[in-house]
Amino acid sequence: MSVKSTYTEHELVTLLKSNNRGAFEYLYDHYSSALYGIILKITKDEDRAADVMQDAFLKIWRNIQSYNSEKGTLFTWILNIARNTAIDKLRMEVKMEHVLKLDTVTDGQLISASVFNPMPATLDLRSIVENLLPERKVLIDLVYFQGYTHEEVSENLNLPLGTVKSRIRKALQELRSIFAVQSGELAFA
Repeated sequence: MSVKSTYTEHELVTLLKSNNRGAFEYLYDHYSSALYGIILKITKDEDRAADVMQDAFLKIWRNIQSYNSEKGTLFTWILNIARNTAIDKLRMEVKMEHVLKLDTVTDGQLISASVFNPMPATLDLRSIVENLLPERKVLIDLVYFQGYTHEEVSENLNLPLGTVKSRIRKALQELRSIFAVQSGELAFA
């Protein structure tokens, strides 16, 4: 199918939602320069902007089904995706700059309070988490073992943020009942 020279927004959205390759090429050809300009203003680096641009279009492609014309225009929707992707990239880089590298810490800088000594009963925590309901287990793994934020989990799993938070809260309540934490000591319930 050849790519049309123009589409109405409704036609374009319909084709995009049916995963029409020509429509995605049209979208990229007609919107990428505007999005790149916004991304570049945020990231202030051409290589980073190019990476963000690719990530943004992947998100657009993966999430086009969630676009709702009643909430705004297609351009506004893709602009928000590009903008948020650029901001997320910068936030991630800032977080990575603040990560302490172990080889920069000398033995003299370590104190006994900073050394992690896990209690024997918690060593098999992952296997205990495996016994949670599947929708809770996945969220605990993503948030506590892999380090994702609640917002990132919500976006990646296409779940409402409130649902993510309530499922995590229920999972933590279930884990608390398993471990019955009292006065800083671990006691089995």
